[in-house]
Amino acid sequence: MQDILVLYYSQYGATRALAQQIARGVESVEGCRARLRTVPKVSTACEAVAPDIPDSGAPYVERADLEACIGLALGSPTRFGNMAASLKYFLDGTSGEWLRGALAGKPACVFTSSASMHGGQESTLLSMVLPLMHHGMLWVGLPYTHAELNQTLRGGTPYGASHVAGIKNDATLTEEEKILALAQGKRLAGIALKLADR
Repeated sequence: MQDILVLYYSQYGATRALAQQIARGVESVEGCRARLRTVPKVSTACEAVAPDIPDSGAPYVERADLEACIGLALGSPTRFGNMAASLKYFLDGTSGEWLRGALAGKPACVFTSSASMHGGQESTLLSMVLPLMHHGMLWVGLPYTHAELNQTLRGGTPYGASHVAGIKNDATLTEEEKILALAQGKRLAGIALKLADR
């Protein structure tokens, strides 16, 4: 079995719900398994320390997860049109992997959730792609061959799966958002397997 790392940060659960759908898509591809991981919240207190194991959800990511995966799905809530600080903080610490080329040539996709339709989903997705490109990764988007991209009234972009969670974070994933996240995981895993066989 080959591992696809599904790495995300989720404060209220919407991005985690997308990550779980993407993981289902990954695991629908024979020979692939999803490795769900998260990052700790960045604290405003200088001495605050997160527990070694999160209270709930996926375990925290380790650098070895990056090395071991054949592909990466990276997700973050939208924060003023950018990725969340917690995910950026983790990525900023991957210069060792960058120097070794640990991720070079591996495929990656990105996903996000936002409170509103115009909360900056696409710019958030693009902000996550930038460090991945510096790592030499290959960006896998969602093509318009998925009819749901034209049908969705909420989330879903060709840049990557997305979800509109609502101002109170009370909107669950729509059927189109679920289908697109599942498709993104499946597409990433299929491409990753082809590249890994070379």
